[in-house]
Amino acid sequence: MLKSLIPAAALVLLLAGCSSSQPPASSPVSTASAASTAPAAPASAVPAAAASVAPAVPASTGPAANAPATAAVASGGTPVPAPADTGKWVEGKNYFRIEPAVPTDHADHVVVTEVFSWGCPACNQFQPMADAIRKSMPAYVHWQYLPAAFIPPEDWPTFQRAYYTAQALGLDNPATHDAMFKAIWTPGGPLNTYDGLGTSQPHVKQNLPSIADIARFYARHGADAATFEATADSFAIRAKMKRADQLIKAYGVDSTPTIVVNGTYRLDVASAGGLAQTQELVHYLAQKEAAAMHLQQ
Repeated sequence: MLKSLIPAAALVLLLAGCSSSQPPASSPVSTASAASTAPAAPASAVPAAAASVAPAVPASTGPAANAPATAAVASGGTPVPAPADTGKWVEGKNYFRIEPAVPTDHADHVVVTEVFSWGCPACNQFQPMADAIRKSMPAYVHWQYLPAAFIPPEDWPTFQRAYYTAQALGLDNPATHDAMFKAIWTPGGPLNTYDGLGTSQPHVKQNLPSIADIARFYARHGADAATFEATADSFAIRAKMKRADQLIKAYGVDSTPTIVVNGTYRLDVASAGGLAQTQELVHYLAQKEAAAMHLQQ
């Protein structure tokens, strides 16, 4: 069923992902041309990060991260059992251990993190599936987002700044998260990063969206544009952006979208083997961590 959420041509783009080592953004990118795009290098190719990385700060604590999967685990419930090891999921092939593991600040939940960018076309294609996975997570899972910024020519640092600004102002929720993708990737959208979307020859716009442009977008969703711009330029937001970059390095992530389970494992659609497999593998790893943590359900 999940596979039907994403057209076949777009699935090729999703499997390739958006890599931190991809060519400059001046090369046309489109669903039509995605079939000729080489898949991104596996995240396992990135060296393990230094052990000095501090415990993870949640990428999101707003409704977008919390609904509906992060209800408190009821006391007096039954322990989460370890998932059956059928040999279907192979460490080093389908998913990769993060060494050293990065601690989370949710000791009573398994934290599932999507590393993404609103400016990433593969993340845009993945969004319906990510939302389906988020909604399917058991109560012992806390879902959160971690915005990447490693492709500046496509405005990723600006979108990272906008994400944390929206979060700080209480505007981070499923509706605005999805609306941002639509504003960027719908032809004629107010935050398009590409001209010619929907054609065979899209190209990066000369004038990319600014924080002021994004502030006007969020004004439609209850923000004060001036406050949004001022908050975006604050020390607190700059600190969160720096922390996000550190976490992405610690996780060993070099392409988006990537899923990180409890700071211990990472995977993507290609490593999992497809869309439905991604959901199944995320559930498997989340249950594995929940059992190790002696959580209850």
